[in-house]
Amino acid sequence: MATWSLDPGSIHLNHGSFGATPVEVISEQDRFRRELESNPVSFMLETYQPALENARSAVAAFVHGAAEGLVFVPNATFGVNSVCRSLEPRIAPGAEMIVTNHGYNACNNAVSVSAERARARIVTVDVPFPLQNEREIIDPVLDAVNDRTALVVLDHVTSPTGIVFPIGALVAQLEPDVPVLIDGAHAPGMVEVDLEALGASFYTANCHKWMCAPKGSGFLHVAERHRDWMSAAVISHGHNGGWPGSSSEFHARFDWIGTDDPSARLSIGSALEVMAEHHPEGWSGIMASNHDLVLAGRTILARAIGANLPAPDSMVGAIAALSLPPSRQESHHIFDPLMENLRSNWRIEVPVFAWPDAARRLIRVSAQQYNKVADYEQLAEALVAELAL
Repeated sequence: MATWSLDPGSIHLNHGSFGATPVEVISEQDRFRRELESNPVSFMLETYQPALENARSAVAAFVHGAAEGLVFVPNATFGVNSVCRSLEPRIAPGAEMIVTNHGYNACNNAVSVSAERARARIVTVDVPFPLQNEREIIDPVLDAVNDRTALVVLDHVTSPTGIVFPIGALVAQLEPDVPVLIDGAHAPGMVEVDLEALGASFYTANCHKWMCAPKGSGFLHVAERHRDWMSAAVISHGHNGGWPGSSSEFHARFDWIGTDDPSARLSIGSALEVMAEHHPEGWSGIMASNHDLVLAGRTILARAIGANLPAPDSMVGAIAALSLPPSRQESHHIFDPLMENLRSNWRIEVPVFAWPDAARRLIRVSAQQYNKVADYEQLAEALVAELAL
């Protein structure tokens, strides 16, 4: 069973931002670090590549993808940057790159910069929130696609609004004619991921969030038809075959991007094993119980603050967002002052941020195995007091 080193004096309802890693996995990471520091040269030249292949096989099996197409990245933002930078010379001037208003700001920035370099145009699809069904996502995205579309970027689970996008239906309509990049930062470990069945050109995700691996671990999966020209955002030895330990040129471009601490990615397999043993039904039980708990939590909060549920249960994974009344305090930052009040006055860690503009705000709660119903009840009490409801 996974154990956690989280501060017991705080209520942690923000697993979605940075995750939390079980102490058993941290111990495995420390083991790799000790081995590395005992003989750095031997570790990097003899131990690293076999350990990396073990981690690659474990992740590929977990997301039902091809190990041949899976490489490690520090995080999903790095993965998005790698795809966009590699695409730039292949995008014709005047082409269009599609994102949505629910997209993660860092990744939308990466797409925007690449579009500017390629003299392409960004098309931002407005997806409503609240919403009633998947058609409210599918229809506006497909309506935005035309013969100038060079790339469609979709979140699997949106960061600000906690919506599970119908990526299967969208990819089936677009690929292979229109390449799709899925930002799956929150998805693996929260919802089932089957990359082989999905068939997207590119899928990148974090391992430090819902897979509970150490920070600094993520992956990028690339369809076979794109691997010959895909490079990491950081160009290093593997770009010209200068990293001979890798099993392919594609792997080599990502396996060694300069000297770093590789212990996070090498410990991903341990995280998958430790978490699978945490629940009697393994990962399926973890996903189901987290889903049920966050639904119960958002219902408690919605009743307390008089909010409507903004999406069907089927479109929620293990994070859920609710709209809050407009803030009475002016903020020039994405995070609302209420977030600091909840931390300082109530010892509750939960994000409150402006979305989709500065005039409106959301609160987003997470559910992980260390949470319980009482956590959401305490947050509901705090919100009633802070909002003077």
